[in-house]
Amino acid sequence: MSAHDMTFPDNFTFGVATAAYQVEGGIENDWSEWERAGKLKEPHVRCGRAVDHWNRYEEDYGLALDVGATAFRVSLEWARIEPERGRIDGAVLEAYRERLLRMKARGLRPVVTLHHFTHPTWFHRETPWHLPGSVESFRAYARVCAPLLKGLDALVISLNEPMVLLLGGYLQGLMPPGISDGAKTMIALENMVRAHVAAREELQAVLGKVELGISQNMLAFAPDRWWHPLDRALVRLGAQAYNHAFHEALVSGHLRVNMPGIGSTRVDVPGARGSCDFIGMNYYTRAHLRFIPRPPFISFQYRDTRGRGLTDIGWELWPEGFGQILRELKRYGLPVWVTENGVDDREGQRRPAYLHNHLGQVLQARAQGVDVRGYLYWSLLDNFEWLEGWGPRFGLYYVDFETLERRPTPACHYFKEVATTRRLVPPQPSAAR
Repeated sequence: MSAHDMTFPDNFTFGVATAAYQVEGGIENDWSEWERAGKLKEPHVRCGRAVDHWNRYEEDYGLALDVGATAFRVSLEWARIEPERGRIDGAVLEAYRERLLRMKARGLRPVVTLHHFTHPTWFHRETPWHLPGSVESFRAYARVCAPLLKGLDALVISLNEPMVLLLGGYLQGLMPPGISDGAKTMIALENMVRAHVAAREELQAVLGKVELGISQNMLAFAPDRWWHPLDRALVRLGAQAYNHAFHEALVSGHLRVNMPGIGSTRVDVPGARGSCDFIGMNYYTRAHLRFIPRPPFISFQYRDTRGRGLTDIGWELWPEGFGQILRELKRYGLPVWVTENGVDDREGQRRPAYLHNHLGQVLQARAQGVDVRGYLYWSLLDNFEWLEGWGPRFGLYYVDFETLERRPTPACHYFKEVATTRRLVPPQPSAAR
């Protein structure tokens, strides 16, 4: 790449990402119930106070500014806002509004996610995603959230990683609501598309114009056996269903999914066509897919194919897949926002190189005509990592989970250098935290 190709434009956004349940603390929802039921990998683990962002948000905004960020992704916690069906907590709405106003005042563009995996405790019992009432429940929630966004010029994400929620919660039973049912998975998928459309209608009614999309986890896929036709077929089916089906529904209005042995759906969703203003992508790794001759007919694993070493959570380091998927997103003709990208790096040494390699892919994709507008690193802080609990560390800032002290990792200096100079420079060797 030439010196010019190594430069980000002045209007490119560098930011950081968080999610309410993982950082705020003190939340009662479906995940806290799941933990008490002993369903995490370590049954005794609790999120609890998380990293106390609810009380330390001003400090954390300062940390984001210290690394040159100009955008900060947060999520609103539905369970705080509507702890009982139909009962809205006005004090929580005021608190979220104040936090967003302070964020904006400090020079950070709010990136606001309405739904980041978690639900109020009543949701799965009363209006789960596989029932039609889920759409109206989400509509009512979006209606309440809309006034919080007035005057903020926020980038808004209706749903974070809906395919992860569906596969984990409706197919594998590994996360709430703990269902393993292919037919219900497909119905829930349809209803989540409808819920996005409903949220859009409510936000537009209050805000007029809104920049709205979803954040979709996207995996690079490879056949476990390059020579095996069924492995190669799974790669094609997997990429279409997992990476693209939801976004294609929001662009074209047609939801088309075919997952042999699991389920399929072909439905036109009223109002879905043209219902997103940007493509939000989360990228972490590549998965190798293998056909197995029994339900669910597919297995996947992470392989260290290039001798780079797996990340500490066990994922392949594959920045090439990031660039590949960015180029695939050009088909939609919409701006692209990288709403999550990061690495579990528990010693703090590998993150600068990870950033360099993945930001290089962003520049290459832009040079090839992909309209990538911004990059949000996951995450600003080490936090509670869902089923994995407190082991993984994705944060630019290391968090001592006993004292909650935040300390910069070497990645903070590197991220700031790139974000403030707009130039992709090689990382310099430096000591761990």
